[in-house]
Amino acid sequence: MELELKIYRLVPTAPADDPQWMDRPPQGEVVVRALTTGDARLVASEAELDFTDTDAKPAEGNSTEMASAFRSEKLYTVIEDDSGRYVADGPRGVVDGSVRRDTIAPVESGRGL
Repeated sequence: MELELKIYRLVPTAPADDPQWMDRPPQGEVVVRALTTGDARLVASEAELDFTDTDAKPAEGNSTEMASAFRSEKLYTVIEDDSGRYVADGPRGVVDGSVRRDTIAPVESGRGL
């Protein structure tokens, strides 16, 4: 049985000056192809740079994916997009919008740990 992917929009719901954003600035709306609303959050967070992709040292564990703003229901809402603007056929992943890759500063840049 092949799983059916759908199109989901992750839309920021908290104002830009909301303290919940802390050091993870709003990235705007992101459109993903995913299995469910929960999977849509994972797809978006997996597109971000993770500590395991750099020579930086994480503060907790080996991954920073759990700290992604896309996983917070207080910062982003997930809406199924059935407008037909995007095709559901295709690989699981980001379809539109930009996911920042500079949320973590690697040690080699001189800005990291």
